Amino acid sequence: MKLGVLTVPLYGRSTEEAFAYLSKLGVQSVEIGTGGFPGNTHLNPDEMLADESKIEAFKNLLAKYNLTVSAFSCHGNPVHPNREIAEKDHADFEKTCRLAEKFGIDTVITFSGCPGDFAGAKYPNWVTCAWPNDFLDILKYQWDEVLVPYWKKAAAFAQSHGVKKIALEMHPGFCVYNTRTLLQLREAVGPAIGANFDPSHLFWQGIHPTEAIKALKGAVYHFHAKDTRIDNFNTAVNGALETTSYTDALNRSWTFRTVGYGNGEIEWRAIISTLRAIGYDGAISIEHEDALMSVEEGLEKAVEFLKPILMYETPAEAWWV
Repeated sequence: MKLGVLTVPLYGRSTEEAFAYLSKLGVQSVEIGTGGFPGNTHLNPDEMLADESKIEAFKNLLAKYNLTVSAFSCHGNPVHPNREIAEKDHADFEKTCRLAEKFGIDTVITFSGCPGDFAGAKYPNWVTCAWPNDFLDILKYQWDEVLVPYWKKAAAFAQSHGVKKIALEMHPGFCVYNTRTLLQLREAVGPAIGANFDPSHLFWQGIHPTEAIKALKGAVYHFHAKDTRIDNFNTAVNGALETTSYTDALNRSWTFRTVGYGNGEIEWRAIISTLRAIGYDGAISIEHEDALMSVEEGLEKAVEFLKPILMYETPAEAWWV
């Protein structure tokens, strides 16, 4: 495994400044935003694809700071009912795949997306109920007419450019938000579809990360190290579905936290060990979205928390068997 960081929170620094800072912390890999919600401040596909000398310069910068790239991230909604939004996010995905080919990177991270409830809709409609039956009709339309056809074509495009792993982040608000929906899309599209496993989105849904990791054996393509603190008192009153501002930690049922501030070391050791048990040996990429800490404090505390927990070497042979 490699200790990594998603560089988006460091957009206030130049690419070299961000790399120098992370390298000094002992970070080994970086996850780079190339479009969509993460933006492309540290790596602009349009500029790179127009001038391949910039690709070589970027590779040299990585080597200078002893860093590798774990994945390119272009989280977006390419099936948004607003055609302008969908086309932009789709274009970002395709440019990211083309850039990944130039870099020799086989993993691209994004969201599954969420369509509207009919062809003329203005906004996405995330369905979370099986009744009234209208909701099941919406789901059938979304999956059969939009989501599966889109990802079959997108997966074929990605694979034609050497991207073998489309790592979808299981995120509420999108059609793929839990283990079952990830496996459902993977079954319909093929093994190009896998998970960017982020336990922070699973904790509050009542999903136990280690059990979900086991169920996704062979389909975990990337991992985000981000935590969630459940406020048991607020949850007891209002439940887990939450629309209160992320900055209002006192009144939310749950809040994203730096690793270790939502769940303790025992939980995180179990998560890392289960990843090793299913054969995952990729990046453990820290994603900072903690409203109670500065970017630097959150990243530095996460690095120090994870360093002794990660497993860096190949397992020994079981001489005791």
